[in-house]
Amino acid sequence: MPTVYDADNYTLAALAKQVNAVAQRARSNKLTIQDMQNSTFVVNNPGTFGTIISVPIINQPHAAILSMDAVVKRPVVIEDDAIAVRYMKWLKVRPPRGENYENLKQLMRSKDLHTVCEEARCPNIGECWGHKTATFMILGRVCTRSCGFCAVETGRPIGLDWEEPKRVAEAVQKMGLRHAVVTSVNRDELKDGGAAIFAATIRWIRRLNPQCRVEVLTPDFKGVYDALRVVIDAKPDVYNHNVETVPRLYKRVRPQAIYKRSLQVLKWAKEMNPAAPTKSGFMLGLGETWDEEITVMQDLREHDVDILTIGQYLRPSLQHLPIQRYVPLEEFAALKAEGKKMGFRHVESGPFVRSSYHAHQQADGAML
Repeated sequence: MPTVYDADNYTLAALAKQVNAVAQRARSNKLTIQDMQNSTFVVNNPGTFGTIISVPIINQPHAAILSMDAVVKRPVVIEDDAIAVRYMKWLKVRPPRGENYENLKQLMRSKDLHTVCEEARCPNIGECWGHKTATFMILGRVCTRSCGFCAVETGRPIGLDWEEPKRVAEAVQKMGLRHAVVTSVNRDELKDGGAAIFAATIRWIRRLNPQCRVEVLTPDFKGVYDALRVVIDAKPDVYNHNVETVPRLYKRVRPQAIYKRSLQVLKWAKEMNPAAPTKSGFMLGLGETWDEEITVMQDLREHDVDILTIGQYLRPSLQHLPIQRYVPLEEFAALKAEGKKMGFRHVESGPFVRSSYHAHQQADGAML
């Protein structure tokens, strides 16, 4: 199999050129013995945070993946024109750095807190943490579900930390946040799914930070109405629950979730507190079609969702679901326009959009 030697010494641009050169020689039947010696490979851009900062420069079957990981070895298959250098300039972010980033990282560790920014390897961590914004992940770092897209660890969680809500509120106070976002892992082993910890976190943030808005991104609580009621009774300013993908792909993408149940949870949240905006989102690039995307948007509006987020799925690792396609900017723009026509109060649509990305602007856009 063809080999790119010393791949970890190249920049992204230089690496793309080297892979292109190997591919061109292969298509021209000009590979030499030296090209075929030693290991086969998948090339990952070296880094330390495990966050994707770019996209595969070679389409399926993968010969190279550009992400912030280390160089690892995988088989390479060259088949006609299956290998083509595709480097989307809009799928690129700066690695996390800066004083605010380092200070926030130290704060989270000092409070023994987790963020979805880190656990889910969010590509926006550098920008968000640089602006002193973060999404707190409560109820531990181990999830009881095994979604095919998510980088959060799956397993059996142990116990509950009832001091966590106060520590989150203290971190919010230390950061001087005006809009705090709180999410969690799934805790299906708990009768209330962790709803009581959510409610306590909301109340503690309000107690220490009266001017701070609180947005929650919750699991579906297995469709238990009373569990959701516990959270909504704490009066979050924004309630978010993501459908994540189109219903046809649920068995592969969200095997323990049910599409209609997620819609019902969103409907209940609006009925319980009509004044608070509800929010949901889904990813593109997992194999969905345009018509399916539009149908999901229509379903969300029919269930009174106010804020919509749409982003590109980026594969956290080779153990997660492969990317089926990279969605062009024009499609994101078209979906945003469709969403506005449907009556969403705010639509955030773009490659790096995530539920909590620019959450404060999303809430402002919904006229909070």
